[in-house]
Amino acid sequence: MLDLLLRNARIVQPGVGVMSGSVAVKDGRIAAILGPRDKAPAGETVECSERILMPGLIDPHTHFGFGSDETDFRTESRSAALGGVTAAFTFHRSADLRESTGPWRDRGLEQSCIDFGFHFGLTSRLHVETLAEAARAFGVTSFKFYLMYKGAAGAAKGFAEIDDALLYAAMQQVARIPGGVLGVHCENVEVIAALRPAIRDSGATDLRAWDAQSPDFLEAENVFRVGYFADKAGCPANIVHLSSREGLEVTDYLRSKPRSAPLTVETCIHYLTLTHDARAPEGKVNPPLRSARDVDALWQAVADGRIETVGSDHVPRKHATKGPDLWQASAGFPGIGTLLPLLIDEGHHKRGLPLERIAAVTSLNVARLYGVAGKGWIAPGMDADLVLIDPELRREVRHATLESFSDYTPWEGQSLRGWPVATYVRGRCVARDGAVLPEVAEAPGGAYMAREIAAAEQERTSGGAGA
Repeated sequence: MLDLLLRNARIVQPGVGVMSGSVAVKDGRIAAILGPRDKAPAGETVECSERILMPGLIDPHTHFGFGSDETDFRTESRSAALGGVTAAFTFHRSADLRESTGPWRDRGLEQSCIDFGFHFGLTSRLHVETLAEAARAFGVTSFKFYLMYKGAAGAAKGFAEIDDALLYAAMQQVARIPGGVLGVHCENVEVIAALRPAIRDSGATDLRAWDAQSPDFLEAENVFRVGYFADKAGCPANIVHLSSREGLEVTDYLRSKPRSAPLTVETCIHYLTLTHDARAPEGKVNPPLRSARDVDALWQAVADGRIETVGSDHVPRKHATKGPDLWQASAGFPGIGTLLPLLIDEGHHKRGLPLERIAAVTSLNVARLYGVAGKGWIAPGMDADLVLIDPELRREVRHATLESFSDYTPWEGQSLRGWPVATYVRGRCVARDGAVLPEVAEAPGGAYMAREIAAAEQERTSGGAGA
């Protein structure tokens, strides 16, 4: 007998289309795809009434631990589940990744109700020198380099070794990791130092000022540097949280030439739904929010495949850190719980983005890029990570219902059409009708996504990201 039958749904297959059918689940995996009216004995049968059934989202870009180090895995995984996110990658940084990763993984296993994996943050020579050792010990094949922490900006954060030499050395090491990919924050902080003082001294405190002190061409310049160096090093590179049309044009140019390794692009939901006219300082983020022209260009790239993945860049800090003014406020804000509703409302309903494209950039392409076996697709043998969506359900965004450690959201009060009504992690319902189920608090049940390094290489060479 089946454990679960999700009957009579509109099943979204990433990059392919939408089909009518039912999904049968057994032992945490998809057992079969049946006809929409087919019946089969199951412990639980859910009548989907032709609502949308998508693969659960895999958020490629989160910062658990930036709110409460002690409880973020609990609160932020619950917020994720409410938003249809069934797995997330979060950035892990420490002085020595070999020592800190095990305890951080164990905390996630204790608290998280969704599956999770790590990207390692590379900020020192020790990180680069021990990269292969740490990668194999913890099944991590994805890494991040922070160009915005060069020089004085890095020293202020305690990072004294970030420069182009370390960037290139990191690329050389990542190129040797089967399935390895290096994500890079592209923002030329050295030129920011020449622009910021005059803007700040003018008294400007809105988000247009934040955009002006780190304009689009500083992102674009760094994108070129990363793409060029990565080609010379033979390193697969991913431009994370791309924010601008000019940066996108540089990636188009780089990818128009023969390359020794793939160059992929990620953007984040705030660059698709907010502009530099949003409220400050709540909307302060790095790179900055840009213009409506940039928003339109990024949506077009999501639609035509030039942007392969979309994440939240979720940072669950308190509103108190967003002040007292723009210049002293922390950067970043929460977004994991609203990633999918925003994509459905703004992308699907308002811009005509096909549901299968949304599923590709939030699930299948993430699984392929980061070598996650068994996720990203609705097919027999895959993990039963699923989200059931009512595309017509309209609800206002309220931070109080999102269960995050953060106590605000930049989309507060916005009415969105299209919300998850049930979220399943490996066949287990963790959220239903806007609430996390009570039993999830007792037994969260999230698993750590260690990646088999050889398997990651096979996955990428068999197709890679880009559905």
